[in-house]
Amino acid sequence: MLEHEPHTQKHSQVHGNDLVIITGMSGAGKTETLRIFEDMGYYCIDNLPPAMLKALAELVDLGQSSGKKLAVVSDVRSQEFFAQFTDELQKVCELGIKYTIIFLEASNQSLRNRYSALRRRHPLAKDDMSITDAIKQERLMLASIKESASLIIDTTKIKTRDLKTLLIDSFAETSAQESMSVQVFSFGYKYGNPIEGEILMDVRFLPNPYYISELKELTGYDEAVRDYVLEKPQTQEFLDKWFDLLDVLMPSYVEEGKPHLSLGIGCTGGQHRSVVIAQKTAEYLRDLGYRVHLSHRDVQKAQR
Repeated sequence: MLEHEPHTQKHSQVHGNDLVIITGMSGAGKTETLRIFEDMGYYCIDNLPPAMLKALAELVDLGQSSGKKLAVVSDVRSQEFFAQFTDELQKVCELGIKYTIIFLEASNQSLRNRYSALRRRHPLAKDDMSITDAIKQERLMLASIKESASLIIDTTKIKTRDLKTLLIDSFAETSAQESMSVQVFSFGYKYGNPIEGEILMDVRFLPNPYYISELKELTGYDEAVRDYVLEKPQTQEFLDKWFDLLDVLMPSYVEEGKPHLSLGIGCTGGQHRSVVIAQKTAEYLRDLGYRVHLSHRDVQKAQR
């Protein structure tokens, strides 16, 4: 269940806010939510006492058109500091800083199950208090804060990828494609398989410019090599099928919430074919809106 509760306060706008405050029930997924904001480029701090909100906002220069954004988790782990929550938010408002409160909750049974699985102690639980009583007490403590939240998310049944999609849609200044960093690189198999490659494509089946005397000393950077590789019927057929495969794979990775993807293109020496195909792959993904970094691991070795 996803529950949105927009409010009329000045700070209730979701998009474009400088400060995101993540709070809610213990065990409802605040740490995972903070990781998602970190992937979106936010400066993130867990378990921040509310009394430090104003000082931290000033420290990272929020509200000064700096482009910096901050996400913090503040919850009942702060214990006595948590009573200052409302007063500290007022101080943040006085600085001209827009903020959003995200409140995470889950059913009592779900919270009990999560604490049982993790074998962790609820932060409010005392020696003579059951987990059920601790959850009940926490709900009472957080009732007023929940009322002031801009976004309430029930994580009882929500999957991590759905949570990430919701938060990206609400807070990211980039598209879903741009939120995933894609590294495309070429390499030569004779120098060893890359450790970091999550998807490796072997293009040694394509015609090899190395055996053309006037192309042998050139690289995939050179127009003559590029034309030789790309004009071959085998290459055209391969690229059509390769791009079709990427059209299936890439949206699925985005939907799964994958923040980084490493894609390697390999030929024998990493000098000709892999460089050309890596360049075409990067161009294709950029045209689709992905944030792509292109590199060529072994091309310099061919020029020594």
